[in-house]
Amino acid sequence: MRDGAWTVRRLGGWAVSLAAATLTAYPSSRLSAQSHEVLLATTTSTRDAGLLDSLVPVFERTSGYNVKVIAVGSGQALEMGRRGDADVVLAHAPEAERLLVDSGYFISRRLVMHNDFLIVGPAADPAHLGGMTDALAALRRLAERGAPFVSRGDQSGTHKLEQKLWRLAGIKPPGAGGWYIEAGHGMGETLQMADEKHAYTITDRATYLAWRAKVQAAPLVEGDPLLYNVYHVLELNPQNAPRINAAGGKAFAEFLVAPATQALIAEFGKSRFGRSLFIPDAGKVDTW
Repeated sequence: MRDGAWTVRRLGGWAVSLAAATLTAYPSSRLSAQSHEVLLATTTSTRDAGLLDSLVPVFERTSGYNVKVIAVGSGQALEMGRRGDADVVLAHAPEAERLLVDSGYFISRRLVMHNDFLIVGPAADPAHLGGMTDALAALRRLAERGAPFVSRGDQSGTHKLEQKLWRLAGIKPPGAGGWYIEAGHGMGETLQMADEKHAYTITDRATYLAWRAKVQAAPLVEGDPLLYNVYHVLELNPQNAPRINAAGGKAFAEFLVAPATQALIAEFGKSRFGRSLFIPDAGKVDTW
């Protein structure tokens, strides 16, 4: 599926009973004359992992708002927020987020959850990365051996993290035609491309687990603190974007950090994968 606008309207799987049980945990905030639509710009990982399929319908039922989701890279989502083309942003690109908050484009940035990134690759693992816990050493080995690597190439949070790792490793990947391939797509499509090319790539754990049955790629490098993956929800500054639905954006941001929603996030993925795909973090000290 290509990145684009889509609207979530149904609960799936485990979330049906849990979400129904938590509906009463949210205060009623039914609408009057204000806009009923909230435009959420978010990273593709929250879509590809299926998290939004579970959370958005709960918000719609308890608030009266309708959510229109645009799943793009975090860089694009933040740019939409900067331009006032979204009402609220959910992203995982901490450095870019802080810059825009400091510049006054966002008035609130709250910690929501985290998971981690993995370096995955063909099961045969020709570059012999399996079992490594040093992400920079793994990337240096890929470069030295010219092993094919597929990058998101879309200025997403994952892409920004990857670019940071290459810089820290002291490596400048080659341009088109070499071992370094830019997909220009979301995480699910990038995983599929890496699979087809028997290549390596960096993925967030949630999307990898959600797509594990569709790809042959195996997790090879994990556990490095540099691979920590944190998500924030950001509210726009209405002084820079007077036409946004500021009330709706604020309502969705508060929904994500509410205790009942954090409980839903903590349970997401357990029934299918035996573990939560995201760790809830609202209210914790934020060093990101």
